Amino acid sequence: MTESQDVPCRILLIGMMGSGKSTVGSRLSDATGWTYLDNDALVARVRGASARQLLATGGEGDLRRAEGEALNIGLQASTPCIIGAAAGTVLDPAQRRAMRDRAFVVWLDADPATLAARAVGAAHRPWLDGDPEAWMLETRAAREALYREIAAMRIDTTTREPGEAADAILGRLRAVADCGTGTKETAR
Repeated sequence: MTESQDVPCRILLIGMMGSGKSTVGSRLSDATGWTYLDNDALVARVRGASARQLLATGGEGDLRRAEGEALNIGLQASTPCIIGAAAGTVLDPAQRRAMRDRAFVVWLDADPATLAARAVGAAHRPWLDGDPEAWMLETRAAREALYREIAAMRIDTTTREPGEAADAILGRLRAVADCGTGTKETAR
């Protein structure tokens, strides 16, 4: 895991679907008053369609391009802010560099069974129509080194409550950057 010397006041949450990016991102936003930019909302804004719709109509390449566009919007947003990135953005070397260089990257992780249980039932999530746990196990294993490469911090969300995860992130960010993360009032 990396430790950036110039830590921007931009938290980027990475990890597999079901890891808690949206929930933890919302908790961080509530605690700080910072804007939370969710990948799914950014993709819909950029392309007018969900990830599942993009995959069905344009294929995986089109979906990955849309996720990259959404990530770029987040990385160009005014700081301070919190961004939830699509799980697959970590596959692109240029996107990994941009994430590492422009944000305090937090890898939210959980065991594959937990990831699958959380992700199943969300109609907008592609790839989970077969055996979700097997897909999570294989895909998480393939991406683990990439997440580790750019993360300044890893949090196991298997049993950790979202509020605890948010508190841990804010505590670590306070230790490495002056971002006004004390209270909602100081963040504005």
